[in-house]
Amino acid sequence: MMVNERLGKIRELMRERGVDAYVVPTSDFHESEYVGRHFACREYMTGFTGSAGTAVITADEAGLWTDGRYFVQAAKELEGSMVELRRMGQEGVPTILEYLAETVPAHGTVGFDGRVINEQLGERIEECLADKEVSVVYQEDLVGMIWQDRPALSAEPIWVLEEEYSGKSAAQKLEELRKTMEQEKATVHILTSVDDIAWLLNIRGNDVPCNPVVLSYMIITGEKALLFVQEEALCASTVSYLEGLGVTVRAYDEVYEAVKTFRNETVMIEKSRVNYALCHNLDSSCRLMDRMNPTALAKSVKNETEMENIRKAHIKDGVAVTRYLYWLKHNIGKIPIDEISVAEKLEEFRREQEGYLGPSFHTISAYGPNAAMCHYSPSEENKAALEPKGFYLVDSGGQYYQGTTDITRTVALGDLTEEEKEHFTLVAVSMLRLGDVKFLHGCTGMNLDYVAREVFWKRGLNFDHGTGHGVGYLLNVHERPNGIRWKVVPERQDSGILEEGMLTSDEPGIYLEGKYGIRTENLVLCRKAEKNSYGQFMEFEFVTFVPIDLDAIDKKYMEQRDVELLNAYHREVYEKISPYLSKEEAEWLKEYTREI
Repeated sequence: MMVNERLGKIRELMRERGVDAYVVPTSDFHESEYVGRHFACREYMTGFTGSAGTAVITADEAGLWTDGRYFVQAAKELEGSMVELRRMGQEGVPTILEYLAETVPAHGTVGFDGRVINEQLGERIEECLADKEVSVVYQEDLVGMIWQDRPALSAEPIWVLEEEYSGKSAAQKLEELRKTMEQEKATVHILTSVDDIAWLLNIRGNDVPCNPVVLSYMIITGEKALLFVQEEALCASTVSYLEGLGVTVRAYDEVYEAVKTFRNETVMIEKSRVNYALCHNLDSSCRLMDRMNPTALAKSVKNETEMENIRKAHIKDGVAVTRYLYWLKHNIGKIPIDEISVAEKLEEFRREQEGYLGPSFHTISAYGPNAAMCHYSPSEENKAALEPKGFYLVDSGGQYYQGTTDITRTVALGDLTEEEKEHFTLVAVSMLRLGDVKFLHGCTGMNLDYVAREVFWKRGLNFDHGTGHGVGYLLNVHERPNGIRWKVVPERQDSGILEEGMLTSDEPGIYLEGKYGIRTENLVLCRKAEKNSYGQFMEFEFVTFVPIDLDAIDKKYMEQRDVELLNAYHREVYEKISPYLSKEEAEWLKEYTREI
């Protein structure tokens, strides 16, 4: 097995260098959630293809740590390898830091590529091993040294997002950032998260699959702005645009030498977003100010132009997905359909929409038991044929000039069991109740999560993922600091106060391993409601308009309020989507969104 051979090769390099444990995260040089093929080192070393996980390799063991979204998938993909699945958060499973503290001998050495480990994690590794006087080496990429035919770094063309879409000029954004730096008494700001840089400069690219971002670093001072980017990604007009902003373009890798020149500066960084190697190139005379990038909050609060564009993008997306559901309902059992071909059909419908640029993430297309794996991805070697029975789940999204979409629908393809109808109805009820919530400003998603989970917890049920995540504007489909979950997960940084303009997913689900999975997802915009003596009230506005399958709804599991919410939502779906459909599609939608 190739994975086992690769483990043998990297252990040879570890022995030569005296490295007792080597850490391989899922990361690029910018702490991106999703990474290009050049950075798929963890996948290369373990065979696990999920989007989140960390491998730790020692002389005798190899472990993969991943979260509840991927337990089923990882167990399948690790079969036959010497890599052991470590189910994060489960009883008896040590954290990565605990494992290193237990495993690495006194005066031993831990290694990693310092460009793909963030400073915060690097410091934690140092701290947990300090008592053993363990050394850290970060200067070499051992996986890269054994990876023959490694894909090259992406260097797709950079383009400028016009102000009719962004709603604010990059010059204004830079000015506001510098005001924040001045208030914080920071003389230098190092920015390495690629979505923040894209937002700040109103540029987009295609260097990370489905995320229209540019591999880049930035250094901002009161007078200068340096952009470190690959030369082949630039054209004359883009360079001219950047120069007009007062931005100086430098070679991508020069950032590591550039930071060495700073002396006695107060450097604003976010340690969880800046890589270890970059921080360790800073002179010791510099004072590090660790705080969330100011651009993170600014980016999450969409302006009025962005909000109006988001509404338009979701109508387009709603038309595409509704037409897809019509096609699926009318073709199941009549023509051969599998998980891949049906996802490709959905992409066809999206491509027909004006301003569509591509998917916002890899489509999750899952039939029957496969949908019990929250982030399942079919392959040509392992794809299920859809039959006129049971459930099919599709979680997908699009990138448009007018915004980013993310929607999940579960579809009844034929007869359902009583249990399937009950669970489907509970998921729909949960999603609609959360979308209807009203709350005082100052609440975070943790305050609201119970609204969604109550119907499950009352029955002793649960789903092992967050209820909602922030969504970018023609950027990453997962965006902090807004999110909805019932417990704090510090590394996700998604427990921020919900502000007007934040776009968040509302996506409860239920998953029965070996049987089926159900998820229903809409996106919601946070808006101000009334303000009175109690304070400023907030509410959500649905922007996703696609029907919920009435063939799977059973009213006996709904309260009257739930019925009213579903009927009201379906009235809006019909009003907003039917004008863009054919006569036959519109007639079907009218019946499909009928009052119950």
